[in-house]
Amino acid sequence: MSVKLRELVRQVRACKTAAEERAVIQKESALIRSSFREEDNSFRHRNVAKLLFIHMLGYPTHFGQMECLKLIASPKFPEKRIGYLGLTQLLDENTEVLMLVTNSIKNDLNHANQYIVGLALVALGDISSAEMCRDLASEVDKLLRSANPYIRKKAALTAIRVIRKCPDVLELYIDRIGPLLEDKNHSVMLTGMDLLYELMEQSKSLIDQYRRYVPLLVRVLKDLLKSGYSPEHDIAGIIDPFLQVRVLRLLRVLARGDTAASDDANDILAQVATNTESSKNAGNAILYECVNTIMSIESESGLRVLAINILGRFLMNRDNNIRYVALNTLTRVVNADVQAVQRHRQTIVECLKDPDISIRRRALDLTYALVNESNIKSLVKELLNYLLVADIEFKQDLTTKICLVVEKYAPNKRWLVDTIFKVMALAGNYVREDVIASIIQLVSATAELHAYAVTKIFYSVKENLGQESLVQVGVWCIGEFGELLVSGQSVDADGRPIRITEDEVVDLLDTIVKRPSIPQVTKEYCLTAYAKLLTRFSNAAALDRIRTSIAAFQSSIQTELQQRACEYSQLMSTHWDSLRLGILERMPVPEKRTDTFIRDTPIGDLAVDDAPEKRESASPPQPGVKKPVSGGTTSAPAPKRDNLLDDLLSLDTPVDAPMSSPQPVHQGPSTTDSLLDIFGGPSMTPTPSATAPQNKQPSDMLMDLLGGPSMSMPASNPAPTQPIFGGPANPYGAAPYGAAPMGGAAQYPNITAYEKDGVNVTFSFNKPNPASNQVEVVARFSNAMPVPLQNFVFQAAVPKYIKLQMLPASSTTLPPNSKGAVTQVIKLENTLQGEKPLLMKLKVDFVNNGQPISEVGQVNSFPAGI
Repeated sequence: MSVKLRELVRQVRACKTAAEERAVIQKESALIRSSFREEDNSFRHRNVAKLLFIHMLGYPTHFGQMECLKLIASPKFPEKRIGYLGLTQLLDENTEVLMLVTNSIKNDLNHANQYIVGLALVALGDISSAEMCRDLASEVDKLLRSANPYIRKKAALTAIRVIRKCPDVLELYIDRIGPLLEDKNHSVMLTGMDLLYELMEQSKSLIDQYRRYVPLLVRVLKDLLKSGYSPEHDIAGIIDPFLQVRVLRLLRVLARGDTAASDDANDILAQVATNTESSKNAGNAILYECVNTIMSIESESGLRVLAINILGRFLMNRDNNIRYVALNTLTRVVNADVQAVQRHRQTIVECLKDPDISIRRRALDLTYALVNESNIKSLVKELLNYLLVADIEFKQDLTTKICLVVEKYAPNKRWLVDTIFKVMALAGNYVREDVIASIIQLVSATAELHAYAVTKIFYSVKENLGQESLVQVGVWCIGEFGELLVSGQSVDADGRPIRITEDEVVDLLDTIVKRPSIPQVTKEYCLTAYAKLLTRFSNAAALDRIRTSIAAFQSSIQTELQQRACEYSQLMSTHWDSLRLGILERMPVPEKRTDTFIRDTPIGDLAVDDAPEKRESASPPQPGVKKPVSGGTTSAPAPKRDNLLDDLLSLDTPVDAPMSSPQPVHQGPSTTDSLLDIFGGPSMTPTPSATAPQNKQPSDMLMDLLGGPSMSMPASNPAPTQPIFGGPANPYGAAPYGAAPMGGAAQYPNITAYEKDGVNVTFSFNKPNPASNQVEVVARFSNAMPVPLQNFVFQAAVPKYIKLQMLPASSTTLPPNSKGAVTQVIKLENTLQGEKPLLMKLKVDFVNNGQPISEVGQVNSFPAGI
């Protein structure tokens, strides 16, 4: 004899292996089959219940299908219930034996017991075939007019299945909608609205006929908003949110494209949008449907702004699901009211830094949709900032979108070229080939850009040799316009000519070719550039080096390179003197791509604002700088500024003063890291390592971010580093940490730079010479919380006209209860002393009870005279 269901469940749970479970199931299935063959009616319903459990475990139960039909035919309710449950689980609409149950279901639809009628309706609405629906459609129609609300609501749901399976019978239910919508029972109204929605989905022509119900739906929604507390329908303080959502969805369908219906709905939609509580998910669901309805119908402009503001509030919600829904919806409706969405641009850009990749993708799509001619520069700057820290799998999509919007909305061709070069410098290995073709076509077709572009990209390639697309475009430009590169036609931001020697150009090409991981296509670019420079350069030493480099390719293992090298070497012979210039002249302008967005815009200012500063050869050499031995004008070892880094990471300050000292400047990572972190970059230690090179340029820091060696926190007592402002190790003559200032030094009051949640940052000042523009700031960090704060890091960022050096902090742990403090020395030099004040953005990172915390602030109130 088979066991009870409870005992079978216990035996299956006690199995330790899959083999044991199969043995138990096979034994029980055999006993159930025997019971079925013996026509044991007393235990049939129990055996079917056990088959349902076995079916849930994934074992075959087809031998019990006929037993379900026998249970349905039983007059007893418990057996009917198990029979219908087995019917819906063990059979589907394609099972052949299903047609045998049609008569039983028809009998049960006319049963006096409402619960048996409900069982039959549920089964019919779940697994009925097209034939069953056609045969029983009239029975369902009759039950829609029943006086029992329990039967009416189930009949309405079953009618949805009937319409989907047999659309030709929907005329039976067209006139049944009115009584269902006017029903006092919320369940009946809810199912009636679902039936109405399905009817309109199946036949769009019914929408005009059903628009007469818009006032009724508005009245239902108004009653729900005004009704008091109802425990039967209350969910999180909101009356029947499911019914409200259905009403809003129907209004969206009925009022779309109809001004009169939209006018009827405008007032109630405004009430829903302003009065619905958004602190609970039920309220958020209603607001989401309300927003969709407002944006879909012919609503007023003010109502649309209100809807977009609701989505803006969603963006600030902590729930990632709500933020994702808001971004998706804003992407769909951005074309309806661009200006209203633009007001939330900053919040949308912040979503680019979200840890959830799905939110980042939706935020990128929306940011791309927001770009226009008026905001192209600010939004592209944000996208470039994000490109610095984007995931690898995300960069190709990001670079493609940046290049598309830049091509479409660039204010002038110079800015377009600059921005594409920046993208290539930051993520050149992810730029598509069609972008390379577009920028080459643009530069080639615009004669005014030739000298500017080749000079600009020359310096970019020198600093970013690992970005293949940048290198390829740069080598192409050097080969085509090499004579312009060394002619001095380009000028820097101060109007001075930029002098580049032919040896420097050949040095760069040699460096590119000698890279161990250079692709073959880049080698081909370089080989052709060598050949073209033979007709563009005049320096004998440089030409000899070019011939040697071409000859080296004659032994290449790549056939294409070897063949081209032999051809170019032959071209250097005197036999080809009369034809060489014509063969190696500039390429014709490539045809413009049909899918490009590049427009005929102005050229723009052609001053190269990121060229290194040149020094006269007669000037005395700086310590640690080797004087070049080649002829011509020499390039300084350190750039005046790296405009790529400045553009991406600077504060929004118009002043851009050059560094006062011409010698190599130690730019500690603190400023760059602070700026990166404030704008969403990776968190990096604010203090340079004691062994870090002293002449590290901003471009080197950018290379670190793009894959260079990682920086580490220095020891507690690091070796002295070269000061940022040059001169002696202590340019201010300041006393050591905590020591009293020297005699005669001016006294300034301390200020509280930051105070929140028990963390206090106080600045004290030491300025030995009141007339000087240099000041030493001692930052004191204390913790009033009862637990210590671990991994404490303080970072600062200043405008371009201020120079900043941060020395290592005395500790990375803040003691609790203000018992002791951590100090850190910050050295500042205001190059515009008396014209512009000191400003500072700061950021503190620490770990509190295992929870990482990051806070930012700004200091504007430095004491007078600082």
